[in-house]
Amino acid sequence: MSGSRPKLRLVLDEGVPAAVGEMFETHGHEIIPFEDVVKRGSLDVLVCTAAQANEAILVAFDGDMKQIAKRHGMSHDRFSRLNLIKFSCPEPMGHKRLKFAMSFVEHEWKISDAKVARRLYVEIGKQFLKTYR
Repeated sequence: MSGSRPKLRLVLDEGVPAAVGEMFETHGHEIIPFEDVVKRGSLDVLVCTAAQANEAILVAFDGDMKQIAKRHGMSHDRFSRLNLIKFSCPEPMGHKRLKFAMSFVEHEWKISDAKVARRLYVEIGKQFLKTYR
C-alpha cells in the first residue's frame, strides 16, 4: 500500500456537530451536506439509504444508526454495504476524539477491499476505538 492518505466521502447525520465535519475537511475529506441528500427530520433508514446511494460514509452520534448497521450488515440486506463512523462519546468531545482517531479511520478505509464488498464500520468512544470487520 502507498503512504498516501485516502480521501473519504462523508455524509454527516443531522445531529453531528459542525466541528466534526470541519475536522474531516481539515484532513482533506469531502463532506456532502446533509440537505443535499435528504430532508431534515427524515427517518434513519432514509438517511442510511441516502448515504449508501451517494457512496458515502455515514457519520452519526445516533445510536439507532449502529443498530441499523448491525441488524442489516450481517446479511445480504439493503444495508450490507453501509459504511458507518459511529460516535459513542459526548457530542462536545467528538471533534477532539476524531482528531486522535483520524489515522485509525483512514487506515480502516484503506485496508478494506473495494473489490470485495468494501465496508467501514468504526466506533469512536470516549476512551476507545473499535472496528467491526
